[in-house]
Amino acid sequence: MLAMKSWIFDEEKRKIIFSSISALALAVSFFGSVERPFDPAWVAVILCGWPILKGAALGLVTDFDVKADVLVAMALIAAIFIGEIFAAGEVAFIMSLGSLLEERTLRKAKEGISRLVALSPDEARVRRGDVEMMIPAQEVKVADVVRVLPGEIIPVDGVIIFGQTAVDQSLMTGESLPVDKMVGDEIYSGTLNQLGTIDFKATKVGEDSSIQRMIRLVEAADAAKTPIVKIVDRWATWIVILALLAALVTWSITGEIIRAVTILVVFCPCALVLSTPTAIMAAIGNLTKFGFLISSGDTLERLAKVTLVAFDKTGTLTHGQPEVTMALSFDDLTNIEVLTLAATLEERSEHPLGKAVCRYAQSQGAKPRPIEEFSVVPGRGLKIKTQGRQAFGGNLTFMEEMDLAIPNQALERANLCQKAGQAVIFLGLQQKVVGLIALADTIRPDALATIEALTREGVKTLLLTGDHRVAAQHIAAQAGLTDVRAELLPEDKARVIREDLPQEGWDKTLMVGDGLNDAPALKTAYVGLAMGGAGSGLAVEAADGVLVRDDIKRLPHLLRLSKKTAKTIKINIFLSMFLNLVTVILAAGGFMGPVIGALAHNLGAFVIVFNSARLLNAKDAG
Repeated sequence: MLAMKSWIFDEEKRKIIFSSISALALAVSFFGSVERPFDPAWVAVILCGWPILKGAALGLVTDFDVKADVLVAMALIAAIFIGEIFAAGEVAFIMSLGSLLEERTLRKAKEGISRLVALSPDEARVRRGDVEMMIPAQEVKVADVVRVLPGEIIPVDGVIIFGQTAVDQSLMTGESLPVDKMVGDEIYSGTLNQLGTIDFKATKVGEDSSIQRMIRLVEAADAAKTPIVKIVDRWATWIVILALLAALVTWSITGEIIRAVTILVVFCPCALVLSTPTAIMAAIGNLTKFGFLISSGDTLERLAKVTLVAFDKTGTLTHGQPEVTMALSFDDLTNIEVLTLAATLEERSEHPLGKAVCRYAQSQGAKPRPIEEFSVVPGRGLKIKTQGRQAFGGNLTFMEEMDLAIPNQALERANLCQKAGQAVIFLGLQQKVVGLIALADTIRPDALATIEALTREGVKTLLLTGDHRVAAQHIAAQAGLTDVRAELLPEDKARVIREDLPQEGWDKTLMVGDGLNDAPALKTAYVGLAMGGAGSGLAVEAADGVLVRDDIKRLPHLLRLSKKTAKTIKINIFLSMFLNLVTVILAAGGFMGPVIGALAHNLGAFVIVFNSARLLNAKDAG
């Protein structure tokens, strides 16, 4: 892969150098007046013309394929034959420049699969009988008992048979909050065991494991993508036939071969070659200023046809990390005292919710107190002794197990918070619950405005998430989304895009996501866009484009500019064909020779580049 990537860049560098030298040689040939042993335009003919001649010959001989290079090659040979070296060099240079621009817009590295494979552990800790051993992860068998320590990646899918823990499943399901797991719960390969040591029985191993299924999904969806078809090559056969007929008819009527050669020169689709890549490069340059990195012109072409935008939730519409949304007291404690108790309880916790509580308490000026005792009950909560008093923090089950008195007000408020998709931590002191902390993944401030802007553009929106339905619907309501598909595994997201949405009449989907769990959906979608700032490396590699700044309010500009780019390309094609027609008529009438005809190409190319350049400074209408 690295060797291939290096070769691509070396080839590109060679073309840039050759084109630069050719441009200088043509300038010297055109403006110079001193007699020389040879015309400097020969440099452009050799450096830029030889690849064209070689490509045309190979296309005809090996593939029997008539491309635009065939007409250019005939024009080059004809111009050289009658001694119009500058015209030949100029045509070769313009065509080479167009090819270089197009290749730069279509180049795309494909390294995502290797990143995904890297997430799968090489080894697994297996217990067989009384013996614990490390074996290659690929050799784990169904029903093997696997042990995973805190901080390790789970190697295969399974069901917990011993222990309790909290598992970070955000990479696989998109859930922003760690999920407490206990005996009987399923766990998935590629997820992170955060707290306790667990033993589980393997249920899906090898190629059937979650991580391996994702790898195959990404590979299959990637293979289904087709590159952009060159417009010039699509029309090349007819262009060649028309050019030859025009040249032969003119020669037979006038008897002047120079007119025929001029027709071949002006019929070369130089401006047409520049029509698409110049518009695409200008658009990509514009989007870069707005924080978008677009992989190819094909991506822009597809973006212009998008009719539906599907959003992931965690890290896309939301910030992707838990934050305290509420701190309540059900006793005589003040707000600061509640936060002080919470910070004291959570100071030594490794749980992400506990860390979020400590960050919030510190921001409010609350400082933890010294503690005398500390113990953790995985999957339930923790208890400490501070200033001679017992304190507790955890879920409702833990409060009940500790036989604490729970005020009805606390139960009612906790129920409301959980219905809104928030996590709840009860705070107990001595024999009763005295406070409550609510946490949630908060929505991005521009989410609602973005959805409204997309709706005004006539684009449908929906939410695809692996999170719980209650949490998904709560975020969707804040963002103005009415279509919610929740509790989806990575393959489910891809299936919805590949099968369900087309059946509903929506086959041109733009998927916006940030995590590893979004990679199959990003690849399956008509266009995939990754949130690059917070997104996983695989999500970025799997997507067709990246939103570097995580600024989703620019999405409407992306779609508007892509449509404007498609329109600009059509105008460019029309202008180039119109200019070709005019110059052919002038050449046939003897009003211009090969050199003037070649310069007319420069004029046509200038018009096309100028029209495309307007895209570079297009502003966000939103």
